[in-house]
Amino acid sequence: MKRKMIYITLAAVMLLGGLAFLFRSQLTVLAFDLFMADKVENSLQHSYKPLQSEQAPEPAVMQSEPFSVMLLGSDQREDEPARSDTMIMAVVRPKESNILLISVPRDTYVEMVGRGHKDKITHAFAFGGHQMALDTMEAFLDEDINYYASINFQGLKDVIDAMGGVELPIGKDIVNKGWNHDKFTIKANQPVYYGEDALNYVRYREDSDYNRTKRQQVFLDAVAKRLKELDQISRVPEYIEVMGENFQTDMQPKFMVDLAKQLMAGGKPEMTTMTIMGEGVRYGGVFYNEAYEEDVQLAKDMIDNWMNPDTPESQLMKPEAEVEEQSQQQNTVEAEE
Repeated sequence: MKRKMIYITLAAVMLLGGLAFLFRSQLTVLAFDLFMADKVENSLQHSYKPLQSEQAPEPAVMQSEPFSVMLLGSDQREDEPARSDTMIMAVVRPKESNILLISVPRDTYVEMVGRGHKDKITHAFAFGGHQMALDTMEAFLDEDINYYASINFQGLKDVIDAMGGVELPIGKDIVNKGWNHDKFTIKANQPVYYGEDALNYVRYREDSDYNRTKRQQVFLDAVAKRLKELDQISRVPEYIEVMGENFQTDMQPKFMVDLAKQLMAGGKPEMTTMTIMGEGVRYGGVFYNEAYEEDVQLAKDMIDNWMNPDTPESQLMKPEAEVEEQSQQQNTVEAEE
């Protein structure tokens, strides 16, 4: 009888363990909702910075339709003027956990909305902050953008350190040695890379601005993978506190909490990436990147396709080389070959 009870107990434990594994996403969302959602929402209040042009926000609701976000990584330090080192137009489709990332190289020659002349797109943030950066990106892509989210160098370093680093495909030492650049070396083949190295990885551009945008995309994918690990979910409030004023967005806190729950309940977010390429030119002795018209048009077509809620997942547009690039990114990046 005693042995029979042991077998029954073992069977029950195995069953419960199996159910926990099968429904681990739902259990994670439940735990997040019960123990962390309110704290996360309160923490995000410090980062909520609506733009002056925006009207009073409507009550936040669970997001099901596709929406767009301008992602900025800036070199801002305290209250100093800053440029945007990273500019990405993202389209998020919450139902399928699909994310489109359109990278615009920082030297891209565009019309500065509100300034009446053309310049590098990176300077829009320096001239007019998040508002001018958003207006300029919208004009360049001929698209309305729903939200912005930005983080500066210090915030990025702090949160990557708090996460315990990220895995990056660096197969060869990266050495920044230009006479007018910060000097650093990132050692290859480390198990994980912490804040300083991760920041230098996304900033390095002595090979090309194009390769840097590819590294930024690889980095975002690495962060998404790290956050999706179950042992990281409980630390989300800590990460938000760590970023503090270094992270700003006009997405309402409740909106972001509900979006996080949606993504946790789904599979690992799948990212499709594209970089708007161009030709290097000089005007007045200054180097610019003149975007290829066909790349800009492809980016517009992809954004329209992804923003359409009626587009089935099987018909989401991807760049021609996307499938090949995704497989290559598992082990290498052009700059490290």
